[in-house]
Amino acid sequence: MDIGINEQDRADIAQGLSRLLADSYTLYLKTHNFHWNVTGPMFRTLHLMFEEQYNELALAVDAIAERIRALGFPAPATYSEFARLSSIPETAGVPKAEEMIKLLVDGHEAVCRTARSIFPVVDKASDEPSADLLTQRLQIHEKTAWMLRSLLEK
Repeated sequence: MDIGINEQDRADIAQGLSRLLADSYTLYLKTHNFHWNVTGPMFRTLHLMFEEQYNELALAVDAIAERIRALGFPAPATYSEFARLSSIPETAGVPKAEEMIKLLVDGHEAVCRTARSIFPVVDKASDEPSADLLTQRLQIHEKTAWMLRSLLEK
């Protein structure tokens, strides 16, 4: 494979993107869980908002996995791999709506940190497609975290 990025850099980028994929998939599952299980006075608003968010995340995990494949590496695709690679903890039980919002803010912020941590190797390798993907993901996760945080203001 000769796309202008050496094998070690491609491996390092794929490893970082695998962590991003794991975080994104974990956040997808958490958001879908909360969509199904939210209750309370903000039910309709949160139910619909969470649905928009998990639908966006479903598209994101596909784009991230396909970038890993384009770099020549297998994309992680099992719960055990995601659990090992993700920085986002599972949520036990069914939290109250406000706690769901806080947990999703934490999740989106975690994805942002993971995405940012990959930039040094992406920049070093002049991997513009991966940099573009990371920038797009950061824009979405920062905006989503801001919107969720806004719901918590008293």
